[in-house]
Amino acid sequence: MSAENRILTTHVGSLARPVKLLDVMKANIQGADNHAELESEIRGAVFESVQQQVADGIDIVADGEMSKIGFFAYVRDRIAGFEPRPGQGYSAFDAEVNAFPEYYKHYFGEAMLGGNLVPFVPVACTSPIAYHGVAQLQRDLTNLSDAAKAANAFGAFVPSVAPTGVGTNEFYEREGDYISAVAEALRVEYKAIVDAGFGLQIDDPFLPDLFADPQLNNGQIIAKANEYIDILNHALRGIPAEKIRYHTCYSINEGPRIHDVPFIEFVRYMLSINVSDYSFEAGNVRHEHEYHIWEEVKLPQGKRLIPGVICHASNTVEHPELIAERLIRFADRVGKENVIAGADCGFSSQATYKPEVHPTVVREKFRAMRAGADIASKKLWG
Repeated sequence: MSAENRILTTHVGSLARPVKLLDVMKANIQGADNHAELESEIRGAVFESVQQQVADGIDIVADGEMSKIGFFAYVRDRIAGFEPRPGQGYSAFDAEVNAFPEYYKHYFGEAMLGGNLVPFVPVACTSPIAYHGVAQLQRDLTNLSDAAKAANAFGAFVPSVAPTGVGTNEFYEREGDYISAVAEALRVEYKAIVDAGFGLQIDDPFLPDLFADPQLNNGQIIAKANEYIDILNHALRGIPAEKIRYHTCYSINEGPRIHDVPFIEFVRYMLSINVSDYSFEAGNVRHEHEYHIWEEVKLPQGKRLIPGVICHASNTVEHPELIAERLIRFADRVGKENVIAGADCGFSSQATYKPEVHPTVVREKFRAMRAGADIASKKLWG
């Protein structure tokens, strides 16, 4: 099948780093003079990861974020102007944590944060922001380019964090000025990724977080959402929309998730972001029913959906027939040519010794997604 008559497969980006790479990264962080060894281990891990993705049926691959300590924490090494704020803790999905304190005490200690390569330490902006991570970025782009060519990958993308996910502001007079400064710094990364021939993925779980902020009323939420989106669109100015995909998630861990924001509350805001593809959770059982919103929300012309059809927070491998059903539901509502099979979220958003889903299970999920996409394609194209 050509790309014109089949559903393509992709994922969200992050995959578990090999233990050897984690060990070398940890030693480097602790002060070891092992730069050459670290670079070699990163490159080897990228090549192995891309080879495995292609072998498992992924069309549009990524480097697994092998060089990054976290999907947004990596910017500490690439953007000047931040200082660590140890002791401030990790505040995320507070309503969930307050509703199930015993579960989350164990979860944060053993799973989500317990195995991290480095402790999670928030950062604050204390001086003017400037991007200075060109060398690390170029390293990542070169490694992925070489690995994708060697594996004969159909396509490749590189994730980059949204401006709203980078620390807190202690320097700029207005919050909007701070986010705008971060956005202009990240624009260097956005442009370089596309100029290198890759698709750019904007990682933004922070938009739905805004809609769940108990400290804001509805008017304040709407005003902030519009400001954030305007700033992001400005950062993406001049970059062809067809080269950009946007990923958001709103159920990022294995947990009860009964306080998640309904997708309908922010989907129209998401669609106002100037990209071609939208990646979101749809395989998680708290959100699988939300495909019905596409019966009332019209997908703009020229846009595509990348619904998650495999869950990143479960070691159960989805059956290919169920994956096909999930894809056909979306195809029936937005058009078969406008659907790409994806994952709910990244499988290792942090560099950790304890990924929630075992790497061997992730590979089996990818194979199931490929099989499900093939079943769906046969039913849709005949």
